[in-house]
Amino acid sequence: MSAVRTLAFRRFLHEVGPVDAVGVEERVAKYGTRSIKRQAKVFGLKLAASMVDLTTLEGKDTPGKVAALCAKALRPDDRDDGGMSCPPVAAVCVYPSMVAAARRALGPRSPVRIASVATAFPSGQAPLATRLAEVRAAVGAGADEIDMVINRGAFLSGEFTRVGDEISAVRDACGQAALKVILETSELETYDAIRAASFIALRRLRPGDFIKTSTGKTSSNATLGNNQVMLDAIRDHYLASGVAIGMKPAGGIRTAKQALTFLIAVKETLGDAWLTNTRYRFGASSLLNDLLRQLEKERTGAYQAPYRFSEATESY
Repeated sequence: MSAVRTLAFRRFLHEVGPVDAVGVEERVAKYGTRSIKRQAKVFGLKLAASMVDLTTLEGKDTPGKVAALCAKALRPDDRDDGGMSCPPVAAVCVYPSMVAAARRALGPRSPVRIASVATAFPSGQAPLATRLAEVRAAVGAGADEIDMVINRGAFLSGEFTRVGDEISAVRDACGQAALKVILETSELETYDAIRAASFIALRRLRPGDFIKTSTGKTSSNATLGNNQVMLDAIRDHYLASGVAIGMKPAGGIRTAKQALTFLIAVKETLGDAWLTNTRYRFGASSLLNDLLRQLEKERTGAYQAPYRFSEATESY
């Protein structure tokens, strides 16, 4: 870490405030001890399902695979003819080249939104003009949301204005589409750095946008601790500015129990206003079927085998 980068970081951290790492860990440890009654649990399971972004980000993606993903998104439990056991998910997330296929599969008035990763996902290592062109192409093809990655190299070099300016440029390129800014928390390494990066993004976003933990392409993805630091930043920014920004933990959330714990963190930090898929999302495709299994358990008293539900692609 260079002396210049250290000085810039310290100045910014003094402005936004450091993180009490021990306090964060103690707080998130308590979320898992909360008791949830059956009615609240069923509500939470359905709410979590409605917040999932189903994702396929592979080199072998085809229009047919995307169409199957969209069918799963619209009716997560394909055995439920009435469509009442589980609501549709929030969005499907695909590469820009697959946005048009997703739009054809979902139709023009679908409750499921189309998100697209852009800005040289997952590295962000491309010229800004190239990244902006990718955003415009995705939006032009029908994307409702763009998931961008910040320039971590610039952040780690202390070029905070550059990071913010690039977020603003992407925000402008999105037009009416919502923007989710991925921090890639595992590469930022410390809670202080995560808080600083969160504020850089928060100050460049507008209501309806999100900050997001991870691409899911690194060794460490969403954790309760990272999620908490970002929720605290969203709360502090909202109290100071009145601008409500959403949150999306992504990668590594695979069980219904984990999802409910994350929702407890949201409720206790930001309140009920954030318990909606317009302000909170899960980037966790493999989570959906476990939510379905838990809903079936609450309905019948018996667990279903995983193969009883159609498969969704892995999360990111």
